[in-house]
Amino acid sequence: MTQLIETIIFDLGGVFIDYNPEYYYRTIFKNDSKKMQWFLENVCTPEWNIEQDAGRTIEEANRIKIAEHPTYEKEIRSFYENWRTMCKGTYQGTLDIFEAIKNSGKYNYYALTNFSAETWPIATEMFPYLNTFQGVVVSGHVKMRKPFAPIYEHLLTKYDINPTTAVFIDDSLPNIEMAKELGIHGIHFQSPEQLKRELEKLNIQL
Repeated sequence: MTQLIETIIFDLGGVFIDYNPEYYYRTIFKNDSKKMQWFLENVCTPEWNIEQDAGRTIEEANRIKIAEHPTYEKEIRSFYENWRTMCKGTYQGTLDIFEAIKNSGKYNYYALTNFSAETWPIATEMFPYLNTFQGVVVSGHVKMRKPFAPIYEHLLTKYDINPTTAVFIDDSLPNIEMAKELGIHGIHFQSPEQLKRELEKLNIQL
C-alpha cells in the first residue's frame, strides 16, 4: 500500500512559471538563433545564473561576466534588467492542481526553489499565488541551492516535515534524485497532465 502523503513540495520555475531567457534574447539578437544560443551557452550561461540563486549578488555577477566578455557589457547587464520578460506566464494546469490541493484542506504545501534573492520580490509581485504557500525556502535567501542536500534538510527541519510522507515535484531530474536520496517521494515534472497522473498514483485526492 502506498505511504500516505501529508506534504506536497513544489519547485517553481519550470513547474509553475514558464521561464526562459530566450524569450528576451530573441529580441536582442533579432531572432538570430545561432547568435542567441552562442551567447546563452558562453556568456550568460545557466552555470553563471545559478550562482545568483546560491546567493551571489547581481552586481558581482555582472562584474565577473563583463570582465570576461567586455564587448557584451550591455547584453550582460540587460539579463537582470529585463528579467521580467523572461517569465512568459504561469502553467495554468499546475496552478489548478495547486489550488485544488489548497482547497482540499488535506495536505501541507510548500515550495523549495532555486531563486535569486533579488529577483524573488519581482516574481512574487508578478505571480501573487507565490505568496500563498504555507512556507517557501528560497535558495538565494539561505545561500544554499538544489540539488545539494543541505537545502532540502533545511526545508524539512524548518517546517517539521517527515520525508517519508512528503512528495517533491521538480522539472530537474538531479533535484528529484537528491530528494529521493533523502527519503522524499519524487515526481519529475513534465507537464501538468503528467503531474496529475503521478499524484493520483500516490493516492493524492484533488
